[in-house]
Order: sequence, then C-alpha cells, then structure tokens
Amino acid sequence: MTELATMDFHPQPQAGQPKPWAFPAPERGTLDNGLTVLRCHRPGQQVVAVEVLLAAPLEAEPVGLDGVATIMARAFSEGTDKLSAEEFAAELERCGATLDAHADHPGVRLSLEVPVSRLPKALGLLADALRAPAFADSEVERLVRNRLDEIPHETANPARRAAKELSKELFPATSRMSRPRQGTEETVQKIDSAAVRAFFDKHVRPATSVAVIVGDLTGVDLDALLAETLGDWTGSSAEPRPVPPVAADDTGRVIIVDRPGAVQTQLLIGRVGADRHDRVWPAQVLGTYCLGGTLTSRLDRVLREEKGYTYGVRAFGQVLRAAPDGTGIAMLAISGSVDTPNTGPALDDLWKVLRTLAAEGLTDAERDIAVQNLVGVAPLKFETAAAVAGTLADQVEQYLPDDYQATLYQQLAATGTVEATAAAVSAFPVDRLVTVLVGDAAQIQEPVKALGIGEVTVVSAE
Repeated sequence: MTELATMDFHPQPQAGQPKPWAFPAPERGTLDNGLTVLRCHRPGQQVVAVEVLLAAPLEAEPVGLDGVATIMARAFSEGTDKLSAEEFAAELERCGATLDAHADHPGVRLSLEVPVSRLPKALGLLADALRAPAFADSEVERLVRNRLDEIPHETANPARRAAKELSKELFPATSRMSRPRQGTEETVQKIDSAAVRAFFDKHVRPATSVAVIVGDLTGVDLDALLAETLGDWTGSSAEPRPVPPVAADDTGRVIIVDRPGAVQTQLLIGRVGADRHDRVWPAQVLGTYCLGGTLTSRLDRVLREEKGYTYGVRAFGQVLRAAPDGTGIAMLAISGSVDTPNTGPALDDLWKVLRTLAAEGLTDAERDIAVQNLVGVAPLKFETAAAVAGTLADQVEQYLPDDYQATLYQQLAATGTVEATAAAVSAFPVDRLVTVLVGDAAQIQEPVKALGIGEVTVVSAE
C-alpha cells in the first residue's frame, strides 16, 4: 500500500500589535539670509524631498500679464548664471534628482527629490536656480510657446473647461481667482524675459521664503550644507504681501457650456467656504468624505451603483487661498460626468441625495468607515518623504501651526456623526450651489430647467 506524501506548512503569520503613529513634527529655524527652514528627519527615507515656497502669489502678477508666475516657475530649471539650460538638466540627471515648479494662488513652489547621497550637489543646483536664474530670452520664448500650445488642449478638456467657468462665475472679474491660474492666450503672449525678470526681482527673496527638507538625514551636516547652498541666496528684506479679501457669489444657478454633439455631460457643482482655520473643517472633511469621498459614498452609491449614470462622482474641499487672520477661502465642490440623456435625471437624484442628507443625516456606519479610511490609512499615505514635505509645505502656505496635521487626525477621530452631518449639509446647501455643465445644450437645457435648481444660462465653449 502506497503511503501518501505529507507536507509541512509554515505557520500562518499573525498580525502584530499596531504601533502608535502621529504625523511627524518638524524642527523650525532661520538661516542668516532670513530663509525659514523646516527639517524633518525620517529614518529609512533615502530619497530626500525639498519644498521651497516663494511669496509670489498670482494676485501679485501685473495687470495683463496673467501667467507670468507660471512662466517664471518653469524657467527656474532652464539655466543659471553658471549653467545653460542643457547643462543644468544634465547636472540634475547626474544627481538622480527631479526638480518641478508650479504657481498657484498662494505663491510659487519648487519641489526637489534626490537620493540623500547626492543632496549636496542637488541643493547647490536648487540654490543657483533661486539665486541667479538665467531667464534667457530664447528659453522664456520657448516656455511661452509651450504654454500657448497647452491652452487649446485645456479648453477642449471638459473638466478643465468646467473649472474655468466655475471660477469665472463665483468670483468677480476684478479678482485674480476668477481667471485661469496659468493665464490666457491674450495675457501669456505678452510675456517676455523682461517681464519674468521683473516679477522675480520684485517678489522672490529668501526673507519671505520657506524651505522644507524631509528624509533620512543621518550623518548629514545639514546646517553646514544649507549655509553653503541656500544660505548663499541673498535678497532684500521685505514683509509678506497682505492677503486681500475675496468676495464670491454662490447664488444658486446653472451655467451650460455648450458642446454640441457631446455624448457626456461634465458636472462641476460648487461654492466657497471657510478654510482650514475654521473649527468646522474637521467635521466638514468627514461629512464631505461620507457624501462623495470614495466608491462607497452616498453619491456613488446612488448615481453609480443604483442608477448607472456615471463611473463616479466625487465631493471635495480644496483651500484656494489662506490668510493669517483665518479669513481664507476654500472651494467646496462635487464633480463627475454622466451620459447626455441622463443629465437631468442624474442632477435630480444628486439633489435628492443632498436633501435626504439634510432630512435624515449620516449613519454611524458611514461615519465609522470614513474615519477608518481617513485616519487609519494615514501612516501609509505618508510613507514617502515627498508626501510629508508636501503636507508641511501646505501648512506653511496656509498659515497653520506645525502640528496641524497631527491634530487634524485626532479631531477627525473624535468627530461624531451629528457633527459630520451638520457640516456636510452646511457645505452643500441645495439652494446655494453654482452648477456648471459642459455638454450638449440642445439636449440638456430643458430637462435641467425643469428641475428648478436655479436660472439656466447657456454659454459658448470657446
């Protein structure tokens, strides 16, 4: 009789005890040239992330030159007084480093990532880019042409077109927030190297800038390294620009951006609210997540799972511009796309979700899932140095304390279902939402009018 072979199995691994975690706290200091530095030692993170924040907000752009901050940001990596654009790119590549930059309402931000072993060289390149950017005529002209080439593509993108229209509707024409962040064809084509240099000279200096450095700094004499690199960057002292107040009109109404023949309608429904300084922010984050933060949220459950109108709808809050006195503003919005014939029914059901939320509230189960998803996965979200550096930079940009993110997770975990419901209802009142629809007006105008969610206006997609 043949004996059956036996197998020895390794014992099944068991989960260990969860370790306590909190968002890391940075050390704050100032260089002799006035540059504020936040450093955060993260053992094991061999790729160091550096964020530099420049106090050059979009509202500081000269009249008629919208987009000059974006061109300046892109030009930082296009050569210095020591290196041509090609040489600068080659030196970055030899370091294994990446350098990105972008301009937004709060200011210009440069983001560097580099292996810690090459940090001295990469920081030197970054310092040179800030200290003495070339802003060569030929490079600025090329960047302007590239930007002009991007604009038609953005106009053709329904989501980008909806965002442009919502900003135009919410904010007065005199506000920089009403216009595209990266400028229009009319304004960008006026930008030259002299305009970029003038904007740089007027707004970029170490005394009003902040550098955030995150990574494994074991064995790195960061003080000496900073003194040799970013510490050589000089400039006049100046007070940060005051943050001007911004008015917004969120009277309930509908704007249809006409795209004849479109098979889908892009939805963007929004209004403005308080920024992260407001005590309601944690409850608003939680309530908004329950409403439309993930596949299991209410909007998706109704519009995607039950009705099949869409592949997904999301609700979110995004700070647009903060102020030291807590009078900043955030965009509160719901976005997604639906097939053209179901645009009216989808909007009808979306408003029903909002009304049901106000009448019946969230459930404890919805609240618990949101807390688990927002707080429970936080250690995974911040595994990389870049994620930590980006969040610390956001805190600086929004005039928040260095322990804000750690405190926010504690507040989210302590927020109850009733509080989250009240915040979500307040964030998305059914009669105070500006609705932008990018789609075929001939097919969707009448069904949308019949809903009674606001006066309907049709505008051209051009």
